[in-house]
Amino acid sequence: MNYLASSGQLRASLLRWSLFTVPLIVALGFLAGQVAGSGPGNPWFDALQKPAIYPPPAAFGIVWTILYVLMGVSFAMILSARGARGRGGAAAAFVVQLILNLAWSPTFFALHQITGAFWITVAMIVAIAITIVLFWRIRPVAGMLLLPYLAWVCFASVLTWQFLQLNPEADGAFGKASSVRVEI
Repeated sequence: MNYLASSGQLRASLLRWSLFTVPLIVALGFLAGQVAGSGPGNPWFDALQKPAIYPPPAAFGIVWTILYVLMGVSFAMILSARGARGRGGAAAAFVVQLILNLAWSPTFFALHQITGAFWITVAMIVAIAITIVLFWRIRPVAGMLLLPYLAWVCFASVLTWQFLQLNPEADGAFGKASSVRVEI
């Protein structure tokens, strides 16, 4: 087999892609959360009864930052795999699951659609699983990097379901306690 690029060139390509994908994905995740008014400080969310498995609020920022970094590196590994069979489909699957990911915060925190947010998490689980399989075929490590993300979204799905069970009256509610605070 003839190689088109040296291992050094491939590492440089991965680094260049990572310098683009990691900050982009972290920023998109951060912006989606900020625009939606996610987390504590949102009057509608603060009024919700919290499930017993609800982690400390600080955990979400830490976990999501780590997951977005892993997602960015994983995506960069696929983008830098020039000429790899299935690369385009794998990249498309990643974009689909990312769009679903970015839709969750506005659906839950801004639109107060707990049921809709739950179904988004279900769709995310399917989309992430497909992405992992497609990534694994190209670069197994790229697929492995998405496994913690899949695990966290499975947890988020259970958590969202529990929010719905504890707060059925809040699903879609836009009463006086449902205002959304957005800091700029």
